[in-house]
Formats: sequence, C-alpha cells, structure tokens
Amino acid sequence: LYRVTTFGESHCKAVGVIIDGCPPGLPLTEADVQPQLTRRRPGQSSLTTPRDEKDRVSILSGTEQGVTLGTPICLTVPNEDQRPHDYGEMDFYPRPSHADYTYLEKYGIKAGSGGGRSSARETIGRVAASAVAEKYLTQVHGIEIVAFVCSVGSVSMIPFDDVSGLFPDDPKKEKEWMDTWTGWWKTLKSVTRLDVDASDVRCPDAKSAQRMRERIVKAKDAKDSIGGTVVCVIRNLPTGLGEPCFDKFEAKLAHAMLSIPATKSFEIGSGLAGTTIPGHIHNDAFSAGENGKLVTETNFSGGIQGGISNGMDVYFKVGFKSVATIAQAQKTSQYDGTDGVLAAKGRHDPCVLPRAVPIVESMATLTVMDALMQQNARKSTASALALTGIKLPERLTGKRKFSETE
Repeated sequence: LYRVTTFGESHCKAVGVIIDGCPPGLPLTEADVQPQLTRRRPGQSSLTTPRDEKDRVSILSGTEQGVTLGTPICLTVPNEDQRPHDYGEMDFYPRPSHADYTYLEKYGIKAGSGGGRSSARETIGRVAASAVAEKYLTQVHGIEIVAFVCSVGSVSMIPFDDVSGLFPDDPKKEKEWMDTWTGWWKTLKSVTRLDVDASDVRCPDAKSAQRMRERIVKAKDAKDSIGGTVVCVIRNLPTGLGEPCFDKFEAKLAHAMLSIPATKSFEIGSGLAGTTIPGHIHNDAFSAGENGKLVTETNFSGGIQGGISNGMDVYFKVGFKSVATIAQAQKTSQYDGTDGVLAAKGRHDPCVLPRAVPIVESMATLTVMDALMQQNARKSTASALALTGIKLPERLTGKRKFSETE
C-alpha cells in the first residue's frame, strides 16, 4: 500500500524516488528526509569512498505548505561528483563479482560507468522514501528502528556469532549461557542511533568498533575489501503484522534486506544459532504483560511467530559480502573471453558496513509501513462488522476463562 519506485543511475544527472500511498496530512519538509541521507552519503570518513556527494534532497511534488497531500511525492538528489572516465576498462572487462556481465546478458546493453542501477547509489531513493514513512511511524505509533554494525570480517561484538558449539554440554553452564543472550536482548532494547554514530564504523561497542576499524584499514591499505554483518532492531511494533502464508513478516523483511546491493544472508531472531539450541530452551514462554497483552519471557523468536509480529522487539541480522570493486590486480577475462588482468579504478568503499546501516533501517521501515497499513485496513474492515452486532464465539477470541472442572 505504501508504494516506492526509485529511479536513476550512478552517473546520471540525479537519482530519486516516487512515493505513492503516503497518508495525507503528514508534516513533511526536506529537513525530515536529509538526516538519513547524510548518514548514507559517501565521503563521511577515511573508511568510506572519497566520492564527494552532499546528497541534498529536494521535494518536487506531493506537499504544500509543508504538509503531504496524499498525492504522489517525488524526491530527487543530484549526482554532483561523477567521474565516468574512471570506468574506461569496463568497456572490455566485466568486473569480477559485479553486475556488469549479468546486466549485459539480461538487457543486451549496460551502463558505461559506475554500474548504473546496480550501484548502491540507487539506494538513495529507498532511504528518502523511508524517512517519510519513519516520521509517520514515529509520530503515530512510537516505533523505533535502529541498526548497527555487528561484525567486520571475523571481528564481532557478540560472543555467539559463531554457531558452532553454542549450547554448552554442561548443564551448570546453562545460566551463564542464558545470561549472555539476556545481555544481548538488553543491548537491543536500549541501543540508540546516537550510540551507533559515536564511531565511524557505526558499532555501538567501543572496543569492538576499534578492532573493526583496524580491520577495515588493513583491507584498504591492501587495496582490498572486507564484508560483515548489520543487526537491526524494531521496537514498539504492534502485534498482528504479517500476511500468512507467503508474505509472513520475516519473509517480507528478508525480501527487503536481500534486495540491498551486496547482501548475502538474512537471519531472524536467534537465526543460525537457533539450530543448535534445544526446544525446551528455545521456546519463548508467555507471561502477563501490560494492558492485557501477553509478552514472552525470552525472545529467541525475534518478535515474530507464525509469520506475525507478537509485540516483542523484532531483530534480525543481514550479511554483506566484501565490496566487489577493488583496486588490487585480479586475473579475469574480457567480454570476448580473452584472458587479462583488471585493477579497477575509481573511488570505492573498502567496506560497505558503515554506510549500509541507514539503508538496512530504511528497508525495515518500508516493510513495517506497508505491513502496518495492510493490518489497519483489515482491522477497519472487521470493525464495521462488529458494529452490526455480530457476536464471536469466546473459544475463537481467546476470551474463554479456564475452569479446573473442565
């Protein structure tokens, strides 16, 4: 229902997005959209590409006097620092692990520089569209979405990132092991974007951030690249989001995350670690919460059960590969099959993780916005039935009281 169409290539005049389905009456100016674009922009630190783009956004339509009209919103960002001449060798070589060859095979033509639509510059439109949705989600529902770099290479801020041997054979160590998970859930509940942005790596743990930084610098000095993971948490999410069976909430999140350039994996809740945890530990038992809502004592499920949000924090992890375009000489082949050596030119990130953080947040925001609008439509339609005086069986509504005599 919240429809987003991005446009533009890496080296054209501008990139942007058209949003259709934004609720009318939402206060909106460029100042609401710019912060996330600034967090995504290149040239932020020595750890990112030096391409100097300010990524200043302009609202072309869909608002008047700072308020949305309910009509399509068009947002644009100019490309100001292109260097097409850095990509001359792309005329002869498809870059290893990049999209040059597959785009040519699909369309019979490819962008001459910068990767065109396969460039991560396309994500500007996603980030801009999500900033609009995020303002609605924050103001109306108090939803918070925070992502951060969890690992770079083999350097991780969490002790159970390696799924091997996670559950101790010694039952005496079970409490210590559970305390580790409990501490992780507390981190997810409290981490803020200010905490994340305190380091240029965008890892909220200072010691881990320093080690990650050293790993990125090592890759950069070697004219190489390195990958890692981003963790994202969604807080204050209403229950009931997700559309069984094929559009389960985690399936929509996975679809959204794996549409981001350079992504290679997606894990929800305990993820791969959950494959090593016995069921009697992994099951999230219910208890009474506030306002008559149930909560779970643990949160291995990651806030989703049966593909539907249960009101707990939703958290997931996204894996990003090492950047494909590197300046290190690589043996490869030209388009005609002739052997050769390619050392890519241009300005590229040695690690995408720091700049990927707002992109992950943005795709999560778009997923939540659409799921919320779908659920609100269902509830509104159902409430019209309730006004007709229809009574639902207690057994089907969870309102039947338990009796010891039954």
